[in-house]
Amino acid sequence: MAVSWRSWLANEGGKHLCLLLWLSWNVLLFWKTFLLYNQGPEYYYIHQMLGLGLCLSRASAAVLNLNCSFILLPMCRTLLAYLRGSQKVSSRRTRRLLDKSRTFHITCGVTICIFSGVHVAAHLVNALKFSVNFRQDMIELNAARYQDEDPRKLLFTTIPGLTGVSMVLVLFLMVTASTYAIRLSNYNIFWYTHNLFFVFYMLLVLHVSGGLLKYQTNLDTHPPGCLTINGTHPQTTLSADFLTEHPHVSFPGGFSRADEFPQNNLMKICMEEPRFQAHFPQTWLWISGPLCLYCAERLYRCIRSNKPVTIISVTSHPADVMEIQMVKENFKARPGQYIILHCPSVSAFENHPFTLTMNDFEICCFLHPVKIQRFCPLFILESIPGSTLMVHLEVHLRSH
Repeated sequence: MAVSWRSWLANEGGKHLCLLLWLSWNVLLFWKTFLLYNQGPEYYYIHQMLGLGLCLSRASAAVLNLNCSFILLPMCRTLLAYLRGSQKVSSRRTRRLLDKSRTFHITCGVTICIFSGVHVAAHLVNALKFSVNFRQDMIELNAARYQDEDPRKLLFTTIPGLTGVSMVLVLFLMVTASTYAIRLSNYNIFWYTHNLFFVFYMLLVLHVSGGLLKYQTNLDTHPPGCLTINGTHPQTTLSADFLTEHPHVSFPGGFSRADEFPQNNLMKICMEEPRFQAHFPQTWLWISGPLCLYCAERLYRCIRSNKPVTIISVTSHPADVMEIQMVKENFKARPGQYIILHCPSVSAFENHPFTLTMNDFEICCFLHPVKIQRFCPLFILESIPGSTLMVHLEVHLRSH
């Protein structure tokens, strides 16, 4: 039992430790953001208006920002292959963690789907409460323009609403197209639908630029929950005796008469009306680094894959297996790699991943036509031995 426990710890301990750190980061970020919007004095009035929906929408948004930045890192395959194959990463445990990059990508994707649902549900409640709890004295704070405004107008006539609906549609397409059945039946649907993440990120940056949720800026001159007195000189505090002499005071906390107000209670008086300001968008701070890194890698992969590949021979083997022997300049194959094969002279859109095998003399790519019924016959007709075709060849290290 002790041996199996040590074996599990050596093989899987690092993966579960990273998962625990990632989970702790998500929980901590969610909880801190929830408490900030629930108890922060600068969010006192908007919390009174929206309630729990405000806290849930902002806390889930923080988790979404974190995972939208993490989800791109496992897809930097060239960088991961370089780290795994270089001497800079000599630890076998670290290499095993790099092999789990696809699993981490899926985990972040599932998290984004779950908290997107929470975020959407919270904002639907917020749109309803903006309409129901409309206040004439705080028009600047309220997203609605009048009492009982149709909440659907907030969803389809504002930048956050339109971009939010668009992101939900894009995310739905990406998730449904990434299921195993679709990837198996038509890999290109998965591949090109997944590239909609560029649209998703652009919409995400625009989504936070609407500035619907605002915070109070003048806390010193207008403490949250202070009393407003018309026609009197500003004071910092007031007692129950003062309230008796000034019946025109607006009572806080549900008190309607001065005798109901606690005798030992001192309340601050508003020096001026509250002022509100929209938050500076911070989403781009989360995603800009990983997005730029991924775009740079995609550009590098595009340049590298445009070099021509020479087809040496095409051989048909039993069990419907086709062998293609090819060479490429400055290319060195390694066991456990796979390629993304794209032949523009055959199809401008077809892309397929295949496993590489090799011997002492040539590099062989074994293709099984069951999963690529329309691709292989065309490729055989165009692949004349000794010819040079523009075959886009991307080589990546496959997890063992």
